[in-house]
Amino acid sequence: IIKYDLKEIYEKKGVTVGDCGDLVDSKQITWIDVAGLHDVEAISDIGKMYDIHPLVLEDIVNTNQRPKIEIFDDYIFIVFKMLSYNYKDLKTDSEQVSLVVSGNRVISFQEMEGDVFDPLRERIRHGKGRVRGMKGDYLAYAILDIVVDHYFEVLEKIGEEMEFVEQELMKNPEAGTLSKIYRLKREIQQIKKSVWPLREVVSRLEKGDVAFVERKTEPYLRDLYDHIIQIIDNIESMRDVATGLLDLYLSSVSFRMNDVMKVLTIISTIFIPLTFIAGIYGMNFENMPELGWK
Repeated sequence: IIKYDLKEIYEKKGVTVGDCGDLVDSKQITWIDVAGLHDVEAISDIGKMYDIHPLVLEDIVNTNQRPKIEIFDDYIFIVFKMLSYNYKDLKTDSEQVSLVVSGNRVISFQEMEGDVFDPLRERIRHGKGRVRGMKGDYLAYAILDIVVDHYFEVLEKIGEEMEFVEQELMKNPEAGTLSKIYRLKREIQQIKKSVWPLREVVSRLEKGDVAFVERKTEPYLRDLYDHIIQIIDNIESMRDVATGLLDLYLSSVSFRMNDVMKVLTIISTIFIPLTFIAGIYGMNFENMPELGWK
């Protein structure tokens, strides 16, 4: 739990559902962060405490949701994907995050512990930026913004991998190079599935027809929308590059095969006439011309 206003801040880790109940009538901005979805009963208790619809709770627990936004009378429900680059396995990890935003309260549900929100928490703790002076809608924007900024970092790492694959293709393409290209294409497609629907979510938030979003937050949402459009453009460019790498690999393999065929053709050109002569003079005929010549 992080509870704050301009003057003071209260933070506590490892809280219970009962601790969350004490914040129902809090006038301060409250961020309740639930890490882990294994305790369905606790999530259900939180839903009853804050009057969250049972279908919303089902969507929170079901981690295969498409990024979306649902607007209710008392709160906004947002689902999106948080991406991070796994340096150990050299792949992109995806985790579903759900937000329930109502007035001064934001409840976030994550699949597991560990996230990209530490810079935001530091800003809240030290009163940096505008977050301490704004309401819950700005906190929801800040959470979305830091997730979108992390998309750029993931794309940057994939771009570096594509450069390495391109160098490998120019020097010595191998069978493993093809699997690397297909893995990059799958990761780019995964990021696209996470980002493309998020554009609709932010677009609906910044149009100004959501009661919980104040006018002074709308410019920040428009800026966030522009970042998402930029990411989508980068994804499309990277897809084209990945397709180009695949074509380059096939061309390299074809070129190497042509070299092999060239060598085989030279060998055939040398040995076919010799084989022809040996075939004629190797026949066991008694009255063969030249047979008695010295």
